[in-house]
Amino acid sequence: MSENLWFIAAIWMALALSASLISIRTGLAVALVEIVLGVIGGNSHLLYSTAWSDFLASLGSVLLTFLAGAEIEPAVFRRHLWPSLLIGCASFMAPFAGACAFTLLISHWSWRASELAGIALSTTSVAVVYAVMVETGLNRREIGKLILAACFVTDLGTVLALGLLFAGFSLWMLALDHQDQKRDKESFPLSLCG
Repeated sequence: MSENLWFIAAIWMALALSASLISIRTGLAVALVEIVLGVIGGNSHLLYSTAWSDFLASLGSVLLTFLAGAEIEPAVFRRHLWPSLLIGCASFMAPFAGACAFTLLISHWSWRASELAGIALSTTSVAVVYAVMVETGLNRREIGKLILAACFVTDLGTVLALGLLFAGFSLWMLALDHQDQKRDKESFPLSLCG
């Protein structure tokens, strides 16, 4: 029975409905209940990942991330620049340092594995934060806008850390960049590319 795609779809839909009902009963954000039920459902022996469920999950995460990014207003970010930078940097650096130290010193992982664990555990899910804020109405208040801006800074820290720690910087990178600039100047009129 677990091989039937319609059966699996019905279970996922039942879990989504259950998350909504539990959320209404308990007053918790539906996104948080969905995460918990998704973990339970994903680790059960009845459900398995299919191509369509992976596609829907990817589409949903991209859509929520886009909506969260569209919610961050540049004027609000400029107005709360220093608090959002401080909160965002602290919310990235504290878990990064803690996860690195734990995995390196206590779990005896390699330095590179510890760095990766630190990055993975220090990122935020802007999509989940956004969904909770919209549900609670916090996204319309100034504190909610500050939290979203700080989440943006935290995620920017994740991207920068991945690039700085794991990208292979070499002379080849400079050569490839030079070739890209040369190709861009040849394909665009001079008035457009300066």
